[in-house]
Amino acid sequence: MTTDLLAALHAFPALSDAGQQAVRQAMRFSHHAAGTVLLHKGQNVSGAYFVSRGRLRVYAIGENGVEATLYVIDPGETCVFALNSLFNDLRYPAWVQAEADTVVGCVPGPLFRRLFEREPAIRDIAVRGLSTVVFRLMEEAESACTQRLEQRLASLLLTRANAAGAVRMTQQQMAQHLGTTREVVARLLRVFVRHGWIETGRGRSVVRDAEALAGGVDADPRRGGGLRSG
Repeated sequence: MTTDLLAALHAFPALSDAGQQAVRQAMRFSHHAAGTVLLHKGQNVSGAYFVSRGRLRVYAIGENGVEATLYVIDPGETCVFALNSLFNDLRYPAWVQAEADTVVGCVPGPLFRRLFEREPAIRDIAVRGLSTVVFRLMEEAESACTQRLEQRLASLLLTRANAAGAVRMTQQQMAQHLGTTREVVARLLRVFVRHGWIETGRGRSVVRDAEALAGGVDADPRRGGGLRSG
């Protein structure tokens, strides 16, 4: 796990030599296949979690059983909910799932608390992590309130597409991210395909015309809403 340790330590660029050594000795790594649920709502938190590689999805489950993504944790980032649980002696308030093949490093709670008191770099990590998550949550809340579902789906495809336009998410994963059902996502994707904006395949979609996809969903509900027919 040497490579994973070095990748995780990139989250601590200004940590003192003593702090770096303490983290090296205490950090423990775990590997999680895509789709694995790492934390459940109500679970106790053992430390501060940092993504070394891959991606984690933090999500809530509504009364109807539909999942909705709250935020994602990328390499070098930490889970703010876990920090809040750690410092306030609370149980974890959501669920965490590996979106891809993911390695997570955990700094034990007692050590992280000591480092937080002594190391400005640790306090900076916590503040930056909190700021990032607050921004992402505000973006998600604004999107949910002001955008229709087809706009949010188009935005998801555009932001998750790689250089070749491929989005490696299943329809179920898209639905979970957007807080809707797979059937609704499948219906909207068929509309996108019919317009020639994307192609779909097993477990992935490919954006063929990003400009048309971005502009093809009418953003002004006063003009009738829905997808443009042109």
